[in-house]
Amino acid sequence: MNRVGRVERVTKETSVLVEINLDGTGQVDVATGVGFYDHMLDQLGRHGLFDLTVKTEGDLHIDSHHTIEDTALALGAAFKQALGDKVGIYRFGNCTVPLDESLAQVTVDLSGRPYLVHTEPENMAPMIGEYDTTMTRHILESFVAQAQIALHVHVPYGRNAHHIVECQFKALARALRYASEKDPRAAGILPSTKGAL
Repeated sequence: MNRVGRVERVTKETSVLVEINLDGTGQVDVATGVGFYDHMLDQLGRHGLFDLTVKTEGDLHIDSHHTIEDTALALGAAFKQALGDKVGIYRFGNCTVPLDESLAQVTVDLSGRPYLVHTEPENMAPMIGEYDTTMTRHILESFVAQAQIALHVHVPYGRNAHHIVECQFKALARALRYASEKDPRAAGILPSTKGAL
């Protein structure tokens, strides 16, 4: 069975379509109107080996906040949908990714309980192109809320804002990939002592 999620989210501020296939090959087609955000979503799909389509039209004449936030909400909802009943998955995943002088450590639990812990270096450059660097945490908050996962992201050091953000998305992609993959030793088993995820 294909593990695919498809979510359309339409508000007065944005129109978002997200499609994700967890068992893909990293084929990505992304257009949000925010160049650096597109680059980060591309990293998420390619390094997660998720086939990912994102089409967002938002009120960029105001700023990029609504576009970025609503895309993250739809992405989280589509990811949750694609996970299905979670039977046979590894559930937990972690990855540490360096990008030159920056390092990101990401650990995820596909627990059904949304929780985010996020740390990154202070005094980062405020903007990367049209991308507000304070939005990284908000993207993760929005994704976690809809995907209903526990996510810990820690960047202990880094200087370049581009590198600091990008290594987070790359590590997140790998951690999500590892956690959502099917465990051949646990076929038909839900990885929870509670009997529910």
